[in-house]
Amino acid sequence: MGVKKKREMQVAALTVRHQDLETLRSFADVEGKNLASLLLHCVQLKDGVSQIRYVKQIVPLLEKADTNGVCDPAIQSCLDILAGIYYSLSLKNPLKKVLASSLNGLPEFFQTEAIHSFTSHLKEELNTTDLYSYRKVVDNISSCMENFNLGKASVNNLLKNVLHFLWKSLIEILEENRQFAGNHIVQTQLMNDLLVGIRVSMTVVQKVQDFQENLWKASSSPIWQSMCGLLGIFTKFLSDDDLLQTIQSTSGLAVILFIKTMFQPSENIPELISSLLLRSVDCARVPEWLMSSCRSLCCADIPASALLFLCQGTLAMLDWQNGSMGPRGEALLLDTVHVLFTLSSQIKEATLEMFLSRILALWTNSAIHILESSSPSLKDSLNGNSSIVGRLLEYIYTHWEHSLDALRHQTKIIFRNLLQIHWLTMEGTDLVTDPFFLELTKTLLRLEWHIKGKYTCLGCLVECIGIEHILAIDNTIPSQILEVMGDQSLVPYASDLLETMFKNHKNHLKSQTADGTWIDQWHETWVSPLLYILCEGNLDQKSYVIDYYLPKLLNYSPESLRYMVKILQTSIDAKTGSCSSRGALGALMACLRAARAHGHLQSATDTWENLVSSARIKQGLIHQHCQVRIDTLGLLCESSRSTEIVSAEEMQWIQFFITYNLNTQSPGVRQQICSLLKKLFCRIQESSQVLYKLEQCKSKHEPENELTKEQPSVSLQQYKNFMSSICNSLFEALFPGSSYSTRFSALTILGSIAEVFPALEGRVQVVYQLSHDIDAGRFQTLIECFTSTFEEVKTLAFDLLMKLSVTAIKFQGAEKLQGLFQAALELSTSTKPYDCVTASYLLNFLVWQDAVPSSLSTYLTQSAARSDGDKPAAVVERNTLMVIKCLIENLEEDVSQAENSLLQAAASFPMYGRVHCVTGALQKLPLDSLQLVSEWTPVVEKLLLMSYRISAVVAPVIQSSSPEGLIPMDTDSESASRLQVILNEIQPRDTNDYFNQAKILKECDSFDLEDLNASVSNIDTFAGIKGKEGKTCDVTAQMVLVCCWRSMKEVALLLGTLCQLLPMQPVPESSDGLLTVEQVKEIGDYFKQHLLQSRHRGAFELAYTGFVKLTEILNRCPDVNLQKLPEQWLWNVLEEIKCSDPSSKLCATRRSAGIPFYIQALLASEPKKGKMDLLKITMKELIFLAGPTDNSQSTVPQVHALNILRALFRDTRLGENVIPFVADGAKAAILGFTSPVWAVRNSSTLLFSSLITRIFGVKRGKDEHSKTNRMTGREFFSRFPELYPFLLKQLEAVADTVDSDMGEPDRHPSMFLLLLVLERLYPSPMDGASSTLSMAPFVPFIMRCGRSPIYRSREMAARALVPLVKIDQVPNTVRALLATLPNCTDQCFRQNHIHGTLLQVSHLLRAYADSKHRMDSDFQQELTDITVCTKAKLWLAKRQNPCLVTRAVYIDILFLLTYCLDKPTKGSQSVLERLGFWEEVRGIVSGSELITGLPCTFKVPGLPQYLQSLTKLAIAAEWAALARAREQTRDVPITFSQLLGSSFPEVRLLTLEALLERFSAGASASLRSMGEDFLLLAMKESHPECLCKILRILHCINPSEWLPLTERCIHLTPKEFLIWTMDIASSDRSEIQGVALRLTSKLIAYHMKTYEENRDLLAPQLKRWVQLVILSCGDHLPTESRLAAAEVLTSIAPLVLTNSCPVLELQDTLALWRCVLILLQSEEQAVRDAATETVTTALSQENTYQSTEFAFCQVDASIALALALAILCDLLQQWDQLDHGLPILLGWLLGEGDDLVGYVESAHQGDEDYLFEKAEVNFWAETLTFVKHLYRQLLHLLCRSGWRPPSSERLGHLQRTVSEQQHLLSQLFRELPPPAEFLKTVEFTKLRIQEERTLAGLRLLAFLEGKEEEAPYSQHLGLPCRSKSLNSPKN
Repeated sequence: MGVKKKREMQVAALTVRHQDLETLRSFADVEGKNLASLLLHCVQLKDGVSQIRYVKQIVPLLEKADTNGVCDPAIQSCLDILAGIYYSLSLKNPLKKVLASSLNGLPEFFQTEAIHSFTSHLKEELNTTDLYSYRKVVDNISSCMENFNLGKASVNNLLKNVLHFLWKSLIEILEENRQFAGNHIVQTQLMNDLLVGIRVSMTVVQKVQDFQENLWKASSSPIWQSMCGLLGIFTKFLSDDDLLQTIQSTSGLAVILFIKTMFQPSENIPELISSLLLRSVDCARVPEWLMSSCRSLCCADIPASALLFLCQGTLAMLDWQNGSMGPRGEALLLDTVHVLFTLSSQIKEATLEMFLSRILALWTNSAIHILESSSPSLKDSLNGNSSIVGRLLEYIYTHWEHSLDALRHQTKIIFRNLLQIHWLTMEGTDLVTDPFFLELTKTLLRLEWHIKGKYTCLGCLVECIGIEHILAIDNTIPSQILEVMGDQSLVPYASDLLETMFKNHKNHLKSQTADGTWIDQWHETWVSPLLYILCEGNLDQKSYVIDYYLPKLLNYSPESLRYMVKILQTSIDAKTGSCSSRGALGALMACLRAARAHGHLQSATDTWENLVSSARIKQGLIHQHCQVRIDTLGLLCESSRSTEIVSAEEMQWIQFFITYNLNTQSPGVRQQICSLLKKLFCRIQESSQVLYKLEQCKSKHEPENELTKEQPSVSLQQYKNFMSSICNSLFEALFPGSSYSTRFSALTILGSIAEVFPALEGRVQVVYQLSHDIDAGRFQTLIECFTSTFEEVKTLAFDLLMKLSVTAIKFQGAEKLQGLFQAALELSTSTKPYDCVTASYLLNFLVWQDAVPSSLSTYLTQSAARSDGDKPAAVVERNTLMVIKCLIENLEEDVSQAENSLLQAAASFPMYGRVHCVTGALQKLPLDSLQLVSEWTPVVEKLLLMSYRISAVVAPVIQSSSPEGLIPMDTDSESASRLQVILNEIQPRDTNDYFNQAKILKECDSFDLEDLNASVSNIDTFAGIKGKEGKTCDVTAQMVLVCCWRSMKEVALLLGTLCQLLPMQPVPESSDGLLTVEQVKEIGDYFKQHLLQSRHRGAFELAYTGFVKLTEILNRCPDVNLQKLPEQWLWNVLEEIKCSDPSSKLCATRRSAGIPFYIQALLASEPKKGKMDLLKITMKELIFLAGPTDNSQSTVPQVHALNILRALFRDTRLGENVIPFVADGAKAAILGFTSPVWAVRNSSTLLFSSLITRIFGVKRGKDEHSKTNRMTGREFFSRFPELYPFLLKQLEAVADTVDSDMGEPDRHPSMFLLLLVLERLYPSPMDGASSTLSMAPFVPFIMRCGRSPIYRSREMAARALVPLVKIDQVPNTVRALLATLPNCTDQCFRQNHIHGTLLQVSHLLRAYADSKHRMDSDFQQELTDITVCTKAKLWLAKRQNPCLVTRAVYIDILFLLTYCLDKPTKGSQSVLERLGFWEEVRGIVSGSELITGLPCTFKVPGLPQYLQSLTKLAIAAEWAALARAREQTRDVPITFSQLLGSSFPEVRLLTLEALLERFSAGASASLRSMGEDFLLLAMKESHPECLCKILRILHCINPSEWLPLTERCIHLTPKEFLIWTMDIASSDRSEIQGVALRLTSKLIAYHMKTYEENRDLLAPQLKRWVQLVILSCGDHLPTESRLAAAEVLTSIAPLVLTNSCPVLELQDTLALWRCVLILLQSEEQAVRDAATETVTTALSQENTYQSTEFAFCQVDASIALALALAILCDLLQQWDQLDHGLPILLGWLLGEGDDLVGYVESAHQGDEDYLFEKAEVNFWAETLTFVKHLYRQLLHLLCRSGWRPPSSERLGHLQRTVSEQQHLLSQLFRELPPPAEFLKTVEFTKLRIQEERTLAGLRLLAFLEGKEEEAPYSQHLGLPCRSKSLNSPKN
């Protein structure tokens, strides 16, 4: 948002030869006024920009020159020197263009002389023989032809020489390129030279005048010979696949241009080019010169790419305007497009596909040009019904979903041009009624909205025929498009289409209507659906609509804002929104934010006063929905003007927002908050500069009145106060125990402040500087942020400290800094991985602050200590060097001990921490500009050797076949003996012989090595190792493994850093580099060894990260030997994979472990601009290996190949380059799945999964069958044509096997994979018009696959069939399938066949029912016909059919039909009644097992499924009967009561679910009589889910309707029933617990209202209920339990929590309030939101709503915590319970009940024993935030009420408690080692929190005693106490 500085132009100065300089001096006059003097001054300047001024004076000077008819020798010499200067300047030097531009105005008199000079100099240039100077000459020719008259004349004069030079240079460069094969750096440069040479040759031919004449066309002419030579070499380039494709494509242009220029007669050119394209050249009729130059084009086969580029040349180089080529030109146009269509089916490489799409777009442009004056026959060939347009549409439909964005864009251009082509062929037909446009519109509208191409094509169609015709077909289109805007991938397309539509609609309405009434219709069509989405849509949908659609709408129609605001303002009171919905308030804020950000609101004042109230803004800032808060903040922060003044009111609101919104869990919301605040700070900075300028102006010119004089200074002072206040809030947020999100937000915002308001030197005034507000306490706070376990917090704190202009020395003494350094060294060997990260940040901080201990200077030589004095860069380098040397010295000691015992190292000094610190120090250093090279060289050598030593120590563990469990953790001898096999694989490394025998080390005082032969019976469950402080600690397998893989990880990252950042020597003898060629090779060998042999994923994944850095460096390296290393390594590893030697160390398990990573790194670093030859060869090799093998061969190479292919197809960096191999990969995977070897099948499955993702895209949602991850069959098979016959053949083979009598299940396992592919395909819009690549042939085979003996296969076949059948073909297909089912009289049939067919019918019907044609009359009729067909096979649903599985599916189909058709039309029966369908259903249910029952022992496959289907149908019949009950007597086969009495839980559960749905919606009276049934069932129900449903139903019904019945039907009094529900609520099962608690609470409320007079009778139950609620609020409980507790508290809040006359004892009421406060601090957002509802309810009561301005508002949990405490304190005063209530609240403040000593001791022990914490951790709750709010409210209450304790005893008890706690704290602080904040962070933080609580308690007690006035407590607890309500924005 800030003003960007204009980049200074860099211009290289021009120079002249010494001889020319002397010439100028000799001709320069004394006055310095002639041309020689001017040039002399010019060349003596060193600055190119200044020289430009002199160059521009040359021509004006010559215009004044006195010629006298003779050219002055001085001027001749100067012109000659100018020619030399011009040719010496580089092409991109601005001086060259300025010189050319100036000389274009040269007086006529000097032209001849100037041309002579430029020609002679160019001739010298053309005589150059140095190949590497050719490019400069070519550039000079190019610049001569570019708007430079003298240059053009020179080239014209030397045309023969120029053409000969170009021909010669291209030949020589091509030969040089061939010789440098493999050196891609040199080749890239040479190929660029070739490309420029071709382009310049074309420019010369196009621009030189001589080519317009025919004089040069004699065969003996040197020009002609050069032209023939150039044409020949262009032809060679065209077919040379080793060259860049841009060279080939440019050569295609050049060939056609040269043929067009050289061929005679010109009218035969189209015919000649047609024959070239169609490969039908008659060699006898072709001129000899053309045959000799283009023989390969005329006679031989040429690659598809060459033909493609010839087509491009044809379209680009020939003149298609106005039909100048006549009928032959029209024929050529048609021939060209047919060639392109042929190529389209052949080309599969991504770059060539891209070229093809561009060329097709170019063809459509040419067609438009030629149609404007073409013959009728061409119009017939190109109209909408022609085959060419059909093929173009087919191409569009195939490619509009292509993964390449640029290719999708080309399809849009082709479609738009196609519409114009058809329009040009129309003869006066109306656009709207034209059959082609009508059919196209219907086709597009019929497509589903998940197809991206639909949007772009509809947009083009709207531009062509208008929107009104489309809206007439379907006026809900705007709503439909907005509906899909929840899918991120569709949003840009949808918003662009909507924009096109609403613009077109507005223009149409304007033109149709004279008055302004059209705007209402426009608003109704486009704005109303938008407002509905903003208020009611889902979160993603609203976000995308606001980001993409709303700004476009407002930009086009700013006047709509008022309409939107008016509508939303009236809606806000009706619905304010919630945590899951923004409501109208959110919509209003979003609209205003977008309007202000895009400049549609004139000023902030205008906004607040006229559009939205201050109260609404504040509600938005603390709204429960995060996006409403963000939008409101955006409204305040964003502005279209970067210098708009921030008002005082806005600043108050921002301060208010920051108070409650720093602790936001969502990373996205945090980022948005920080980003918006940064925009605000930029606005303050920018506007402050304007204010400073205003102030300066006013001080110079006295103002007219006093007011204007003060305004700038007042605003500036407000800015300063505001920024200072913000920083205070942010630093206070970094209190002990603050959450990660609070710290992240505060540090990010502070970093933004430091960045936006920098400490600038000089005259620039800055309104605020953060450094001025930093004191010792805040500096310490920032350093303590390094102790956070989250690395982002450490990074932010470090960056902030680096931005501040204050130093550590200023605030920290030398002793403190020494302590920090020692702490860093100690943390670097901690066994907790995050400690070494802290150590790294501490060391870097000390290095960059120049605060390292002076004792480290001994590590420097004298010369190093003296180098460069005190320059900051030199100081940092010196400090880094000292620290790294110190770390190396310590590391050497650690490694030596680890070599003796790895166990000891894992327990006491894991090495990875030190290495991490070294890497961290190196990464912060600018290693490309080191000064102390001689000092660094031995350090780098040591680091490399140390890395290899560490690696050697840990390698045996990482490379073992089971690295995860190397230490025996079992006590039985069998386990230990099995472990021995694993241990034998590992070479001995420990001196205790550890890896040679399975044993465990005993716990002992000293490290005992004697008991080596302990028997297995002595094995213990841990290895006792002596730790750092002499205590014995457990060494678990986990600790050993973590030590090893982290060490390997850090070594890999260190080596990667050294490779990437240190300069490499070109030869080993050089002394100016830090890394030799040999060292680089060693690093490469190291990575190879560990990637190919490591088994632990953590180790090889991170080795891969380091290896990638190395390969990237090698590919950019100028040394050819190093450049070729990756290629050598690749061939070596492929050979090793192929040979499958039994002695090979390659890992064949664990998905080939690191091998795929190794090959990935080698291939991904190959330059992308080249041909990617390595990738192509490797892919072919791997696909060959991955194919089926003979049983005699080993399958290991096949497994490796499959695993590597999987990794390569998943690698996004290889992108489209792997697409040509997808088809072969899919074949290998499908065939591999049929292998008898499990390893091959497993790897094939994994490869197949990767291919599905690569082809269909990453799955965005949980829906496995989402429409977004699909494509048309035509698109799929066009991209992978070889898969069409392969899949069809495979599917046919599978179908034949399934159909055979044998039907073995295992014959064709590949059916799974085939169906998985096919179910993601659907028919193309072209499938009816064209039979090629149609999906129709697959349909019968998939139907036959439905007969598979495998259940899952039948399901998959049914799912795969659905997308292949077009929606309008579904009814016929369903009827055909039903017809294949057997009749009840048939004797021979298979149930598998029946089941498969029924599944297909069921899936097709479901898809049909879900389609958008749901309410069409055709839809109803089709389903009626299907219902008639189903009646013919009803025996399948009855007992005549013995198979329950098929019965169940048939019943499901019947149920589906009832769902679709049971909608009676007005005045007539429903379709089902008319058909007698319900009669049949009643018959099915009556004759079923639901009526007759089943034996208890009856167990049949499919029984549960059958019962569920039958129950659903019975329930549907029951509902239908209930609906008809008013008209006739109920006739139902089975009642709900009978269903609930079923012995099968499946039946009861479904029935209860159906009833619960009705009761939740408000059941009819006929159902309310079922209370007895529910009570009886509840008593005997044993199935947990059923019991849950019963309790939920009882909860839904008013207790007065069923509770009085308990005594009669279940022999329990209402009170006993209440006790029964409490017993259930005490159970362990969380789902039942929650439901029972809700019911109990409802019963409690009922009883309390019933027994209002005798509540004492309920006292025991009330006590127990309170305990139940309290027990349900624990952090350790499942979320469901806590949500239930929150819901209960909300429901009873008016009765229990806020009742003006307390109904419970005070202690119980406060306990429930404490539950609310605990839930408000839960880590789960859902629980906090539910608890916030409790507070909202409590706030909206008659006796509480006036205590705050946020009554009836949806607020966030952060402010709800403060509001809850405010209400509670208010209620205590209302209840007159301060005497008893305040001591309890003071106890909350002090944290009574926390065992401080016990906690510290347990934390201390935990540090030693456990590597990973398993305890419950709440990352959101902040103890001190709660303490701050409670302290503030208590102080406010005491001030307001003037309360004093009635007796001194209670006060004395509290004082004693506080003083004891204070004493204990000081003692515990003394026991911690310094610096405790780093070495004992957890204990230190706990003590600091308790200290703050104690201080707060002391303050309140002092206030009660009257010793202290009401005072803020800001230094500890944040914001100051106020006597006003906490909701003021100023807080």
